[in-house]
Amino acid sequence: MTQRERNWLLVAPAGAWLLVMLVLPLSVVVIFSFGERAPAGGWVPAFTFEQYANLPARLTAFKNTLTLAPLGTLAALIIAYPLAYQLAVRTDPRWKTILLVLVIVPFWTSILIRSYAWIFILGGQGFPALLAVFGGEDLRLIYTPFAVTVGIVYGYLPLMVFPIYVALDRLDKRLLEASSDLGARPLTTFVRITLPMSVSGIATGCMLVFILLMGEFLIPALLGGGKVFFVGNALVDLFLQSRNWAFGSAVAVMLILVMLVTVTLYMRLISRLSATREDVSIM
Repeated sequence: MTQRERNWLLVAPAGAWLLVMLVLPLSVVVIFSFGERAPAGGWVPAFTFEQYANLPARLTAFKNTLTLAPLGTLAALIIAYPLAYQLAVRTDPRWKTILLVLVIVPFWTSILIRSYAWIFILGGQGFPALLAVFGGEDLRLIYTPFAVTVGIVYGYLPLMVFPIYVALDRLDKRLLEASSDLGARPLTTFVRITLPMSVSGIATGCMLVFILLMGEFLIPALLGGGKVFFVGNALVDLFLQSRNWAFGSAVAVMLILVMLVTVTLYMRLISRLSATREDVSIM
C-alpha cells in the first residue's frame, strides 16, 4: 500500500461522516428551498424563487440575530479575556486546574435550567425588585434584548475562555520578562506582545461563540419571550408550527450564506492581524 493510499484510508471515515451528516442534509435543504408548501403543510416539488422573494417577511429575525450575535460575542470576549489572562499568566500553577474546572461548572447543568434561573433573576421578583427596595425605578429587564444578551454571554462564556487561555498559556513568558527588562510599561507589553500572540485564541473563541449564536434558539425563546427572536426561532416556527418547509429551507439557506460571508470576512481580518504575531515571534 502506497503512502497516498494510506492517506486516503485515514481521511475516508471523516469524509464519509461529512458526506452523510453535512453534505446530504444541506443538499436536501437547498432542494426544498426551491419547492412549495403543500396545502396541508410540508413540501411539494417545484422550481420557484418565491420562497426567497418572501425572505423580507423574516427580516426582523435576521436583524436581531445579526445585531445580538456579534454583540454577545464581543461582550463574551471582553469578559473572557481578562479571566483567561489571569488564569494563564498570573495564577499559581497549583490552582489552575481547580479554577479551570470552576469555569466549566455551569456546563454541568442544562442550559434550560440556567435560562429559567435568569428568568427569575431578571424578572419582577429578582433584580428589579431589589432595586425597588433601595428606591430604584421600576426597571424592566426580562424579555428584552438586554436579557437575551446576558443569557447568551453567560451560556457561551466558557467557549470563549478556553481557546484564549490555551493561547496565553503557550505564550513564552521570557518575552514578557525581556520587555519588562527593556523598560516597557505593562500596557505596552500587553499591546505589542501579549495581545498579538493571543490572536489565534481570540479568533477561535469568537468563531465558536458567533457560529453557535447565529443558530441559537433556546435562550431567545426563554429570555426574549417572543419579543426578541433569532433566525433559529423563525426556523422552529416554520418547520414545526407553520409546517412551511420550503420557506423554512430558504431561510436556512440564507442564514448559511450570511454566516459564510461574515466568517470569511472575519478570517481575512484575523489573517492580517496574524502578521503582527509573526513579527513578534521573530523578535
